[in-house]
Amino acid sequence: MKMAIEPKGIPPQFDSASDFSEGLALVSVENKYGYIDKTGKIVIKATEDMSALAPFSGGLAIVQIGSAYSCLNTKGDLLKNVYFNKISQFSEGLAAVQVNSKYGYINKSGQVVITPQFALADRFSEKLAAVKATDKYGYIDSTGRMAIVPQYEDAWKFSEGFAPVRVGKRWGYLGKSKTVTIPPIYEGAFDFSESLARVRIGDRWGYINCQGAPVIALQFSFAANFSQGLAAIQLKQKWGYINSTGNIVIAPQFELAANFSQGLAAIQIDGKWGYINPAGTLVVKSKFDNAGLFSEGLARVQLNDKWGYINRTDIPKG
Repeated sequence: MKMAIEPKGIPPQFDSASDFSEGLALVSVENKYGYIDKTGKIVIKATEDMSALAPFSGGLAIVQIGSAYSCLNTKGDLLKNVYFNKISQFSEGLAAVQVNSKYGYINKSGQVVITPQFALADRFSEKLAAVKATDKYGYIDSTGRMAIVPQYEDAWKFSEGFAPVRVGKRWGYLGKSKTVTIPPIYEGAFDFSESLARVRIGDRWGYINCQGAPVIALQFSFAANFSQGLAAIQLKQKWGYINSTGNIVIAPQFELAANFSQGLAAIQIDGKWGYINPAGTLVVKSKFDNAGLFSEGLARVQLNDKWGYINRTDIPKG
């Protein structure tokens, strides 16, 4: 029987740390922020006037300068003359920005390409973005044209051709026809992932397929999105994992459990975090105070109030 290991990586030394994104991770030491590469070397230092920094997305990171927000590129330079009340992460080449009390969108050059006019604006996904106009939500395309007329009480982004929308007090799904194809009967509805979406009625969670059929009965105290063929679920205050047919493949036994990423999932045992493989075998010792997903070959972990990273290549597959 293989023993759980203690993989190498970047030793715990940071006061805070983000997941790696586009080859860089945001870290801080004594309230000084910067971005490190995968060797742990700081390659971009934040200046003293920068705060509320974010991970990189689409080659840009959102930073706060005083009371305004701007964008930092991978060379560590701010985009010229780009200052807004708020900026979201870039997605499909655009980012939502706030000017006074209205939202619009900028491109990666910082140019306003969709005039601020909405009460709220979400990020683009599958070429559409949810926006709030007056008191209802609809969807715009990348030109700013209203592709789906505002008519919903709430709306989320598209995933796998579907978007959760709230009609009255219940949630259903818009389909590829841009009409509600899955009736609004749920108290909670979330993204489709691997052709299944988790839904909730009362305090019970289950899963539906793209036709809206309940393929995994509402029976769990909580349920996460499917990732790499498995989903974390909670039963009787313990966490385990099911497969896409609803069969429990890793028995509920953990205090907490995260999604699988790069073949491993962080789980909590006796207050400490380690990692299991899809067979449920503990492959990284449960010794960490906190643990994140694997991203780009590294996962952030916390030990004795300091954050570092462990390396996926040190951990046996399977």
